[in-house]
Amino acid sequence: AASDRLEASYYDLAGAFGRLVGERGLTLVYGGADSGLMESAARGVKNAGGHVGGHCTVCLGNAPAREPLCGRGGAVSRLSDRKAIMVERSDVLVALPGGVGTLDEVFTVMAANSIGYHRKKVVLLALDGFWDGLVEVLQEMDRRGFVNVPLEQYLVVARSWDELQAVLA
Repeated sequence: AASDRLEASYYDLAGAFGRLVGERGLTLVYGGADSGLMESAARGVKNAGGHVGGHCTVCLGNAPAREPLCGRGGAVSRLSDRKAIMVERSDVLVALPGGVGTLDEVFTVMAANSIGYHRKKVVLLALDGFWDGLVEVLQEMDRRGFVNVPLEQYLVVARSWDELQAVLA
């Protein structure tokens, strides 16, 4: 999420996630925004000595020269290009609480996995039940036969910090 209107606990969560990524020696590949949870996560990685690859969209005004958190990323002109690069350069997508853009990224990765483009998973960090409604919808789609590949093949729901750490181990 790029929003700056969230409860403080969400920024704290994103910063903690970033620190976890940095401490584990992983690279954060993200949307490159210099605001919201994306910024908090990127700062957490940087503060832990980790690497960041932000892929800023020009329409957001986040040119790499202006945004030191982008690290090894770069500016792209289309959102679809940003998503493609992020998926290509990532091993797993971790979705913190987010909005429509986060959902777009989640469904892009899930759909591509379900038709065999890759085997990357989506991890929904569902602390405090944030993603529960979405998970219910997906399970209902599966129950009714609209999901051709088992959800477990590409979707992990982490309901605690410990579960998230285990997934990233």
